[in-house]
Amino acid sequence: MRTGIQWCPEADIEEKIKELPVIKSLGYDCIDFQSFCHTENVFFGEPAEVSRLLKTVRKAAEDAGLSISQTHGPWRWPPQDATKEDRDERYEKMVRSLYGTAELGCNDMVIHPIMPFGDHQNPHPDEFMEMNLQFFTRLTEEAVKAGVVIDFENMPMPALTLATPAQILGFVKAIDSPNFRVCLDTGHCSVTKSDPAGAVRLIGKEYLRVLHVHDNDGRGDFHWLPETGVIDWAEFSKALNDIGYEGVFSLETDVKPAGLTEKEYLEKRKELARTAYRLANG
Repeated sequence: MRTGIQWCPEADIEEKIKELPVIKSLGYDCIDFQSFCHTENVFFGEPAEVSRLLKTVRKAAEDAGLSISQTHGPWRWPPQDATKEDRDERYEKMVRSLYGTAELGCNDMVIHPIMPFGDHQNPHPDEFMEMNLQFFTRLTEEAVKAGVVIDFENMPMPALTLATPAQILGFVKAIDSPNFRVCLDTGHCSVTKSDPAGAVRLIGKEYLRVLHVHDNDGRGDFHWLPETGVIDWAEFSKALNDIGYEGVFSLETDVKPAGLTEKEYLEKRKELARTAYRLANG
């Protein structure tokens, strides 16, 4: 199984490109292009400049020997999906991101549910579901045109009607399109008391398209390194093997440089890449 790690190019993207050969040297095959900011986002600039930047990134990744295995669709924090105007703005930016993902040579874009009532309450579950159904049915039509698969992510917000892997899977099946599949986030599973290995088996090979891999203490969405929290990683790895998962074992976490020398930082990053490979391939 190929391994990958998040790459967050929100600041100076042409400077960040210099990191790509280093990521390859650590042992990864892929990057997760995490451009999910709803405002300062590489996908939202002047079209010709956006195209130039994305082509530059695509070539740099190819030159480094890396695939761009997935991107992350934009969202606002805290959520702002309450009005039609909010949702229309988000939809327009999602569409731009879908076509930007295609220009990167990438086939998958991860997206969160819309949250019209905020992230930790859901007073109108039927309305919540209807808004999401309308929004994502329409967006999936654009995904088909762009040749990109939308990967719907489970969330660390137990109050929402779309949070657990089972709820996400049910929604994906309701949309009923090969261009709408599941992104399984292991840390989010833990927060909602959903076993990640069980989620893998529940979702199955047909619907499980991409992963966000990280750990936590079962209470907060901390994005810790694997094997530093409460998740049973041996069982998760076995579940992926049991269903014949063919996607990328993609980390949504990384080593933090604070307090480390340059040499220590590099060694810890190499160790993380080895851990990812071991968990992905047994």
